[in-house]
Amino acid sequence: MKRTLALGGIAAGLLASAAIAAPAHADSVPSVNLANTNFAAQQVAQYWLGQAKANLINATPYTAETTVSAKHVSTGGVSADDKAGVVGSSGDQKASTGTTKNVNLPKTTGKVFFTGADGKPHWCSATALQSQYKNVVATAGHCVYDTKSNATTLDNWVFVPGYYQGKTPWGIYVGKTAYTHYDYSVYEDGDRDYAFVTVYNGVIPTDGGTSGGKYESPTYQFKWQADRALRKLQADKTTGYSRLQVVPVYEGGSNTGGGHSRWNHPSPAPSPTAKIIGYKVVGFKVSIGLKDVGTLGSNVGGQGLAYNQKIGTAVFEFGYPSGSHPDGNYAFTGKTLKWAYGKTFKATAPSMKAEELVGIKSSFTGEGALGSSWLYRYSSAKRLGYLNGVTIAVSDTDGNGRIDTSVSPYFDGETLAVYKTAQANWSGKIV
Repeated sequence: MKRTLALGGIAAGLLASAAIAAPAHADSVPSVNLANTNFAAQQVAQYWLGQAKANLINATPYTAETTVSAKHVSTGGVSADDKAGVVGSSGDQKASTGTTKNVNLPKTTGKVFFTGADGKPHWCSATALQSQYKNVVATAGHCVYDTKSNATTLDNWVFVPGYYQGKTPWGIYVGKTAYTHYDYSVYEDGDRDYAFVTVYNGVIPTDGGTSGGKYESPTYQFKWQADRALRKLQADKTTGYSRLQVVPVYEGGSNTGGGHSRWNHPSPAPSPTAKIIGYKVVGFKVSIGLKDVGTLGSNVGGQGLAYNQKIGTAVFEFGYPSGSHPDGNYAFTGKTLKWAYGKTFKATAPSMKAEELVGIKSSFTGEGALGSSWLYRYSSAKRLGYLNGVTIAVSDTDGNGRIDTSVSPYFDGETLAVYKTAQANWSGKIV
């Protein structure tokens, strides 16, 4: 349960005014639709797969709230709200007893891609979780909710496990619904900066790839016929359309929509005496060429969830760090999955309105590392463990110009409540 929160520090993109957080409401889990229809999901898939995956390839690490001023806390800080527990992974295992010298990387980890407040494609790290319908992804809350522009959510949200330079080995998974804690949704409370997202079945491009162009229907005698045709196109699950509209057709062959041509370029308005002889549906057509590849969990498995674990627990951190250290040294490219290992300690980051975080020693730089998974009892043989945190920021705690700490919300019973709400919801296919 979070209480009065103090503001300060150098956090970018969050509200600058002080706020008082009400007690957390675990029984009221906010959810937001990302793509709640097949048509919308197909359009999101096309955004990333079209033009030879240009948006995937050109995406850059998300830089909202990356490097913050964080510090260790010896007294007070976070505490468990009940007994420690776990939700099993897709291959539940006993505690690992091996060394950390040779670590097999998890298939569950990948990148989430989305359009940022600047209208450009960006990415964070994320991981797949075990769930009832094998369709849940966990990441940082601000890799889903747009705290920069205070819009509801980031656009065109997809998860790509194992992404590497345009390759999508297990397909892409369009986000359907995002779930978070009440305190994060309402107050942007950094202590609850996590999100669980249900995703549709994965898709890959068919051999035919993508194509498109302007669309124009036949002329219908009555407007209701054109309206019916428009609804049929919008319900089509195999072909995507955008900017569809019904426009009148005038005698002499002209058709326009309120002084604009049928493709939204300026054109002279029809004569006031021109006679309407019918109606057409116009817009743009995109043949997406998608093939269903099944659920996320069926393809890559799913990590379990750990909550109310004691401070000092050892965890592995997996993600795609990128960008430089404060001293300008570039240690990571963001192209390949990396790992770190450490024991949790109590931490705070006032600039994120976060007084009850956990931290681990890690050299992950913030760009790209946001959303990295913290896995408790990770089995290198099975590549599975229990998610016990997600990186929400990094810090140079000793001031030497090098990032040395990653911080995460503490996963407790209220985190479990948000996860349980998400994991009980089915997503289905988009094709």
